[in-house]
Amino acid sequence: MNAGGHVFSVDLLERNGAKGHGFITCMAAGNDVILIGTSKGWLIRHDFGVGDSYDVDLSGGRGGEQPVHRVFVDPGGSHCIANVLHSGGTETYYTHAKWARPRVLSRLKGLVVNAVAWNRQQITESSTREVILGTENGQMYEMSVDEVDKKEKYIKFLFELTELPEAIMGLQMETASVGNAMRYYVMAVTPTRLYSFTGIGALDTVFASYSDRAVHFMELPGEIPNSELHFFIMQRRAKHFAWLSGAGIYHGELNFGAQHSSSGGDENFVENKGLLNYEKLGEAMKPRSLAVSEYHFLLLIGEKVKVVNRISQQIVEELKFDHAPDSVSKGIIGLCSDATAGLFYAYDDSSVFQVSTLDEGRDMWKVYLDTKEYAAALASCRSPLQRDQVYLMQADDAFSSKEYFRAASFYAKVNYILSFEEISLKFINISEQDALRTYLLRKLDNLTRDDKCQITMISTWITELYLDKINRLLLEDDPISLGNAPLGSSNAEYQSIIKEFRAFLSDSKDVLDEATTMKLLESYGRVEELVFFASLKEQYEIVIHHYIQQGETKKALEVLRRPNVHVDLQYKFAPDLIMLDAYETVESWMTTNKLNPRKLIPAMMRYTSEPHAKNETHEVIKYLEYSVHHLHNEDPGIHNLLLSLYAKQEDDSALLRFLQCKFGKGQVDGPEFFYDPKYALRLCLKEKRMRACVHIYSMMSMHEEAVALALQVDPELAMAEADKVEDDEDLRKKLWLMVAKHVIQLEKGIKRENIRKAIAFLKETDGLLKIEDILPFFPDFALIDDFKEAICSSLADYNKQIELLKQEMNDATRGADNIRSDITALAQRYAVVERDEECGVCKRKILSTGGAHQMRRGYLPVGPMTPFYVFPCGHSFHAQCLITHVTQCSSQSQAEQILELQKQISLLDGKVTKDAGTSTSGDSIASTISANNLRSQLDEAVASECPFCGELMIRDISKPFILPEESELVASWQIKPQVVTQKILPMSMSI
Repeated sequence: MNAGGHVFSVDLLERNGAKGHGFITCMAAGNDVILIGTSKGWLIRHDFGVGDSYDVDLSGGRGGEQPVHRVFVDPGGSHCIANVLHSGGTETYYTHAKWARPRVLSRLKGLVVNAVAWNRQQITESSTREVILGTENGQMYEMSVDEVDKKEKYIKFLFELTELPEAIMGLQMETASVGNAMRYYVMAVTPTRLYSFTGIGALDTVFASYSDRAVHFMELPGEIPNSELHFFIMQRRAKHFAWLSGAGIYHGELNFGAQHSSSGGDENFVENKGLLNYEKLGEAMKPRSLAVSEYHFLLLIGEKVKVVNRISQQIVEELKFDHAPDSVSKGIIGLCSDATAGLFYAYDDSSVFQVSTLDEGRDMWKVYLDTKEYAAALASCRSPLQRDQVYLMQADDAFSSKEYFRAASFYAKVNYILSFEEISLKFINISEQDALRTYLLRKLDNLTRDDKCQITMISTWITELYLDKINRLLLEDDPISLGNAPLGSSNAEYQSIIKEFRAFLSDSKDVLDEATTMKLLESYGRVEELVFFASLKEQYEIVIHHYIQQGETKKALEVLRRPNVHVDLQYKFAPDLIMLDAYETVESWMTTNKLNPRKLIPAMMRYTSEPHAKNETHEVIKYLEYSVHHLHNEDPGIHNLLLSLYAKQEDDSALLRFLQCKFGKGQVDGPEFFYDPKYALRLCLKEKRMRACVHIYSMMSMHEEAVALALQVDPELAMAEADKVEDDEDLRKKLWLMVAKHVIQLEKGIKRENIRKAIAFLKETDGLLKIEDILPFFPDFALIDDFKEAICSSLADYNKQIELLKQEMNDATRGADNIRSDITALAQRYAVVERDEECGVCKRKILSTGGAHQMRRGYLPVGPMTPFYVFPCGHSFHAQCLITHVTQCSSQSQAEQILELQKQISLLDGKVTKDAGTSTSGDSIASTISANNLRSQLDEAVASECPFCGELMIRDISKPFILPEESELVASWQIKPQVVTQKILPMSMSI
């Protein structure tokens, strides 16, 4: 412990602690606040947190010796309780850090208070909450004080030791929440006993429950002048305790979070109890005071303070104090601790010393290691080298005890002290291969990802050790069956090591070298593990090949169905798999959507080349039907293969259904069928599937061949084929004639019976064939009497047709006469124009004379009137007004055409006038005819319909009110807001 230096340091805090008020009798500390009691009844407070110090007189003005017997301060340093021994009795005082004067607790008058337990979890700066006081006569009281009240809220009697009345020398209290209630844990010590109290509810209820049950206590022999009880506090929670008793220091760990039962030993919240005998310390005297740190006890023995390690129970240090010259003989008289600040104080009759810890846990790992408390030692280690020493000692202990597997686990955690080779040789020298394997496995767990090379080498070594272990198990079970099916396979250990080995391969697949590992597995004959490892490394070809060799089709198909298996393996192994188990293979294909059926054709062809029973389900046909009907496959190869398989079946119903489906029909720019019709025809002819051939001929529009072949099979089929031709009447008649010839020539009964059947056949053609069409097919010596009825019927039909033609001719003649009458009437049609009729455009009268409207653009005047147009609807327009209106409302091209016609008419009219002024010639007549033609075109362009009632008006509805070229005009009409400045004039009012 001393290798790293001192654990505690001592500093003089106050030389004249009593400040002239006698000498120091007691002391307490909390939260950097110390309270010193003197022999003359004074209380001296030092607050190091704020740098403040003041004295409190508890003597009440009395002179003489009135020593402060005990002083207590809460962990926050705010509340103080002091017990003073006056000449007339004993008084107990309470004072607060903010009070100028203390208050006497009158109900405690005459009682000597030896111990106080604070409620560390509930206490606040302004309120003490529940406080327990222990007295000299073995009684316990509960008290609560609020700083604002300036007096105690209450003081209750709680409990009294009646079985063995002794002074209560130490008290400690801890609380824990249990649901909505509070559980109290209270420990009290007397010179010979340690009592434990616990319960849920208020304190008085908890102690009242002990009226009908025994109090749990621990009794130790021996007497001690000053029994003490101390809790070590960390983060406001008690971790362990120490009782300074006559037999020794009784100590242990505290567990207040455990769920204790409500009866029996519910007071047993102490764990890992122990007793430190004073004889172990080699001291004849018993300690007079005690302080507890995390790992040590500070014992005041005689006039010295010695530090004892709580774990090793050895004195590790003796504290040295710089006493005042007049107090050297007396030495230290007491110890106290400040749990909040983590400090300890020692005092003699005049001076106060501060004892500080200097990283007291730095060497605790050695202490725990010496006591073989390895878990605690590891928790106390500060460096990897320290942890190595702990692991090494654990490993050596286990190795010495021949617990090799446990030793291997600990050796694997050693990184610095022993090398990997030294540890491995330890197990090799004693032939502990299993322990070596365990060591290597654990070593792998402790390596980082950066140690790739070492990880690969160790993993390969472990693989070989596993294989060696498996072979040894097989040899132990049956040496002869090493390479065959082992009897050891039923052995539990064998099965366990196989399972463990496979788990290792699965975990190490990414670090093992693939080629090396496969060679190892192959050299040891572990085919199953080789397949397993190949599957882990996604070498699925090896795995599938193995399963096929073993005839395990289902397992091979399961591997192929894995998402990460490349689809090419499906095609590669398809021929072998379908020959092994066609049903399972095809079922697997049908559940795998990513397959291309065309690439499976070699496998299917191999399967179809083998003979099959008549009643056996043809698996290839089943898959091809699935591809065609469900997957909607359009591959010609698939359709051709399915058709060929259908053609080879005895029953041609499936073949005919397939041909009639027309899978390609209805697709845009697609074929009517996906199979090759020429191949299908050759195949069906070869297999003598005549009905199928007829169907194929029909689909290929080879109707004559279809009917000719159908007549060889079934005349009814031939009739059906002849009926299929609907768009070509001549071809249809020709086909029916072929059927008729065959039917007539086929009948070999008496001649009269043949004629009756032929006439019946004519009725089936729905009038397409007449008796005269089939007469050439009868022999020349047939009598006309046999056809009398049919010929008469045919003549009657012709007579009806002649009558219909006459009717149609008469209707046509009457129509022509009506047309001629309409043409004659049209020449005499006229319109009446009233004299006040207005032009629809300019609103001037139509019958106006002269002016600008008299002659414009080549229009010849009609007397004195301006040219005009009158429409059947009643609207009238001047010729020029109409032209102008139509030009404006028409498209640009139409307007240009109208203007061009006007221009040409004007030019021709001028030429005609010029020719007329000179002489009459053929050119003048030609010009007049041309002008009339142009006027007709102009009339057609502008006057084909009324502009107010025709399409021109309908188009105007869709035109916007404001044209795009009028945007500037629209913008000029916009109203813009103007800022008007208003002048406010003063207003005066007079009454």
